[in-house]
Amino acid sequence: MYSILSILVENKPGILFKVTHLFRSRNFNIESISVGVTTDHDFSRMTIVTIGNEKQIQQIVKQINKMIDTIDVKILNQNKSVYKETVLFKVLKNSKLNITKLNELLEPYNGKMYKGDISVIIELTETPDKIIAFEEQIKSYNILETARTGIVALENNEH
Repeated sequence: MYSILSILVENKPGILFKVTHLFRSRNFNIESISVGVTTDHDFSRMTIVTIGNEKQIQQIVKQINKMIDTIDVKILNQNKSVYKETVLFKVLKNSKLNITKLNELLEPYNGKMYKGDISVIIELTETPDKIIAFEEQIKSYNILETARTGIVALENNEH
């Protein structure tokens, strides 16, 4: 089972290395990582997606909490959080590529298309499962390159 961890840390050099080293030393793979400064520039938020059973995830959370630079660690409930990822697909422009059809496929996802001379770049910000579904729909086109940002997420507490 995959888990989304939201980690608030002090915005200091080396903290990303410390956290990723902790994962490596515990033999955990990081499926996705995204890091950025918060509105308070003294802190950064890391969103890490990893796979493990409940006991393993709890263990890694405890280890991260022990780090001196850690402010807060949460395992996000996917039903009570907003999580998204941005992906770029570069598709070759050729006789097989129907721009109108591609726009129709892209419309339900609120994606964008950037046309170049020899390729088209598609930008999509969605949940990972919807990105995978869209990718399946355009598989028959010639996808030259793909770039993904990693998941960003925030808990959506209703009070």
